[in-house]
Formats: sequence, C-alpha cells, structure tokens
Amino acid sequence: MKTKLVALLSLLAGLNAKFTVPHLKSRVVIIAQSTAWINSQRGLLLCSGLLTSLLLLSSLPVQASNESTATDHQELLLSLNTEQRQLAGIEVSELSLQAFNLQAVATAQLIVDKDKTITIAPQLDMQILKRHVVPGEQVTQGQPLLTIGGADIAAAQADYINAATEWDRIKRMTPGTISASQRMQIEVNAELKRAILQAIMMTPAQIKALAKSPSSIGQFQLLAPINGRVQQDVATLGQVLDAGTPLMQLTDESYLWVQAELTPIQADQVDMGRNVLVRVGGRTRDGIIIGRSHEISAQTRTEQVLVRMANPGHELHAGEFAELYLAEDKQVKSVGFIVPDAALTRSGDGDWQVFIEQEGKFSAVEVTVVERQRGLSFIRGLTPKTRVVISGAFFLASEQAKAGFDIHNH
Repeated sequence: MKTKLVALLSLLAGLNAKFTVPHLKSRVVIIAQSTAWINSQRGLLLCSGLLTSLLLLSSLPVQASNESTATDHQELLLSLNTEQRQLAGIEVSELSLQAFNLQAVATAQLIVDKDKTITIAPQLDMQILKRHVVPGEQVTQGQPLLTIGGADIAAAQADYINAATEWDRIKRMTPGTISASQRMQIEVNAELKRAILQAIMMTPAQIKALAKSPSSIGQFQLLAPINGRVQQDVATLGQVLDAGTPLMQLTDESYLWVQAELTPIQADQVDMGRNVLVRVGGRTRDGIIIGRSHEISAQTRTEQVLVRMANPGHELHAGEFAELYLAEDKQVKSVGFIVPDAALTRSGDGDWQVFIEQEGKFSAVEVTVVERQRGLSFIRGLTPKTRVVISGAFFLASEQAKAGFDIHNH
C-alpha cells in the first residue's frame, strides 16, 4: 500500500511541475482517475486530502502571476511632480508625420516678422522730452513710449486747432452761405492738418483731445501702436532729431521669419506654402515658405528664401543662426518623425527608446532610428500626435534604471 501511495505522490508531483495553470482541468481529470484507483485499494480518505492540497497549491501561481502583472503595469509609468519636471528640464513636444531629408540642409538666420514690426519715426523735427520704457521691455498697445515735443510739433498742433475750429464753424452754417469750393477748401485744409499730426504718430484720441485743450500744444506722449518688444532704441533725453529719424522699433515676437540661403538645386525643391523644418540650437520648429527672391547672388551663388515660423513663448530671437531642412518631394517614401538626439536613450538591451507622456505620466517606447544628422534623428515606431519628451529624457532613463525595471512596448 505504501509503495502505491509513494508512486501516486510522485506522479502527482510530476504533473504539478509539468503542467501550468491552463492545464488545471486536465489535472483534475487525472486526479479523479487516480482517486478511483486508490478507492479500489481503500485509500479514499488519503487521496481526498491529497486532491485538496494539490488544488490549493495550483491556485497559488495564478495569484502570484496576477499580482506580478498588476505590479508590472504600475511600473510602466513614471510620475513626476511639477518641481521635479522643472529641475529635470522636461520638455514635451507633439509629433507630426514628416518627410524631411536631414541631408538637404541650408544655413539661415532668424529675422523679425516684418508684418508684425513697426518702426517709430515721427515725420517732423522733434526733441526727446521724457522716456517711459527701456530697451527689451515688452509693451502693450497704447502704453507710453516717449514724450516728444519741439517747435515744429507745436506749430503743427496749432495749425490743426485753427483749421479744425474753422471747419466746425463752416459746418454749422446754413448751406449756401459760402460757395461749395470755399467749403471744400476749408475741409481739405482741416484734414491736411490732421494728417500731419497722424504723421508724427498722434492717435485719433489724442488729436480729438488736442482740439478741446489748446494748452497742451508743444508736446505729446508717443504711444505703442501694437503689442511688442522694444528694440533698436536710440532715443536720448534732450536729443533733437530730424524728421523721420527712427527712435525705436516694436516687434511682436510671436512669429519670426527665417532667412535662408539655398543653392540652385535646393531652390528647385521650393514651393510657396510648403512645410520646412527649422532648427535653432537644440530646438526645432515647423515653418512655411512664404517667399523667395528668384535671384542668385553673384557673391554666394545662392538664392534667398523666407520662411514664417511660430515662436510661442518668445523663446527664439531675431539674429540667431538656424538650419533649414527641406521636405522631400511629393513621391517620397521615407516618412516618419524627427526628434532631437536628446530625446533618445538606450534601453536595457541596447535598443533605442523615447519617453512618451500620457495623462501626465511617462513611459518608454522602443523606436527605430532611420537616420541621424546634425543633432537630429529620423525615427519610426510611433503614431502622429504622440507627446514625446525632447528634453530631460536622460533623467527619466536614470529614474527608470534606479527603479530596477526595463520598459518595452513591442
């Protein structure tokens, strides 16, 4: 009897080691058959105890597997608070599908968007009486920049007050009191004097107020015509300047132009409205071609191309050097995503990976690197609009390594 029971225990132990949880049903069938054999040998009680123990042991790997899976799922995500993200320099960018040739590159320079830039240059001789801003200051529309005055400005303001007063008097007269030509002449003279004040950059509200308070003749506050940053500020207190002298420049830096020099071969790939990639230092921006000179420089043998580029946060500034990457032709087959090299790290098995952000948490995803040039990498393996960490990925990789796990997304 003992020999048979030992044989049965060996059989059951071997089945438990050989079969995994999915084979639990087949185990029960085999155990039932074994139970019948033992019953014939009057060992029913002992077999029932063995069956209960085996079922309890078989359930243990299932629970451990579930617990392990839940733990792994939690470890797939890295969470950082706001302070940690700032200290690590975490910067995230949303990917868009691109087809740029990293070898088709042209040198470029950032310049101000001339559609969003105004030069402050009153068209009368003037004197700087007071300054209200400093170079580099961000101002809002209507904010005082300078107080200017002078003999010519005083004369222009006096002429306007006289002309406006005369025109108001004529308008109140009964029709036919004076000839139509005289009426027209007086009206034109009033508008001429108004236009001169507008030429020295007085606002309509200032001109209207001037007519009601002649005591303010001789000076006025020069107000900012747009929201922008003060640049090229040359105005000095007490300085007397000729008409048309630029005093300062206001630039809205939310958009910039990129002035690139292209070879004739590269210029042949240029179409108006076509997308390009602009790299400034470690930052990349999408741009749109808005113009080309259609003229080859005799000195550089290049053609000038203009690109308009958004500049959120005013991070970039006019005067910085840049690189312009041209899109492939329309038949291109190489489509993917371009990220800075800083976005790439190595996984535990040596594969390239990037960190993506989902609901404020970060996880690593393996990617395929197709090409690397000039600090940029052309990758595949992601979907459009994925939020990828382009700065601070090394910190996340370090946190991943410290946690003692390796993330893959095969």
